[in-house]
Amino acid sequence: MKKSFSKKIVIVLVLVGLFGVSAGYSQRVRPSQKGTVSQMVANTEIAIEYSRPSAKGRTLFGPDGIVKYKKIWMPGANEATNIKFSRDVLVSGKAIKAGRYSIWSIPDKNAWTIIFSEDWDQWHTRYPGKDKDALRISVKPKEGSHSELLSLYFPVVTSSSAVLHLHWGKTVIPIEIKLAKGR
Repeated sequence: MKKSFSKKIVIVLVLVGLFGVSAGYSQRVRPSQKGTVSQMVANTEIAIEYSRPSAKGRTLFGPDGIVKYKKIWMPGANEATNIKFSRDVLVSGKAIKAGRYSIWSIPDKNAWTIIFSEDWDQWHTRYPGKDKDALRISVKPKEGSHSELLSLYFPVVTSSSAVLHLHWGKTVIPIEIKLAKGR
């Protein structure tokens, strides 16, 4: 009888453990899921890691948006969005060295400032400061079809360049990336 009772207790403990782990896991799932995208341009890899917030019917940008104009915003959620270039490149015609950077922005109606910070290991609300900026560029926003989730993707790739789109809601920010000379 003791062996039978002991087996039942072991089975119950195992089941409680399994269901407990499963229930705990579902509570830890982040609403903004991690996404990655990478693109080879000739012999240069561009790799991006970010978390993808959802629009959820909200006004995204502007005075009434969740992202205010003329305020620093990290496009993403959770850990700061980061981009890695395996070789030196030109972003909107400006040189940036091979390496990993966090991406920040200052949205505005007519032009966005895109910032590449050398301090890439950050939380999405902690802009490292201008002294850590590796590059700032200005990009004109475009209107596109609705994208429920924040999306980063490469709709155009050639043998020496690519266009990276930062796309959320109907706002599209096209970022031109070219290989540095001799790459």
